[in-house]
Amino acid sequence: MKIRQNVRHFAAKQALTLPVVGEKVNDRLVGMHTDIFADKADPEHRDERRDHLDDFFDATMDTYVAALEDGYPEAEAREITHVQANFDFYNHGWTEMMEFPSDELGDHYDRYRDFFERYDISIDDPLGRFAPAGGVTDAPSTPEKLDDPEHPYAEGGFADDVYVETADGDLVVGGQEAPDDVAVEEAPGVESTDE
Repeated sequence: MKIRQNVRHFAAKQALTLPVVGEKVNDRLVGMHTDIFADKADPEHRDERRDHLDDFFDATMDTYVAALEDGYPEAEAREITHVQANFDFYNHGWTEMMEFPSDELGDHYDRYRDFFERYDISIDDPLGRFAPAGGVTDAPSTPEKLDDPEHPYAEGGFADDVYVETADGDLVVGGQEAPDDVAVEEAPGVESTDE
């Protein structure tokens, strides 16, 4: 999959494991992801999907932290959560929201098979053990879209590795090393105390 990576991603990585700050960053990241993907939805379905997306993305923050704890680099840990989201979008027939074509679902699953199996994640059960105890809010599906899927935001051909677009626009296979001078204050949802 092709994703972006900049200092804010590394700051969020640090912040998510901190008390208090981690909760703020978690909430901000969930809101950002919900907004981004709701904007990709057909306009008539945006509002009805928001609560589902909030719950789903909140659960993937736990996936992200678990992947980091399991030794995955930041780009791969984040990509794992995006793969989970694409499994969910596919299951709901929300193909217009997908980041890669549906015929690459199996390829992305296979790349992270060890992690996914460890946490009971599958294409049919994208959250596995990360599913919240109360479940995820339901949202109407559009299964008819699976017959002839349209993927206006999908980029195919990146299923063999994580491809990272840097802040300079370069494409790096496997991601970047974390900068030495990452400040937690650069994470979404954290405000600088130097005022």
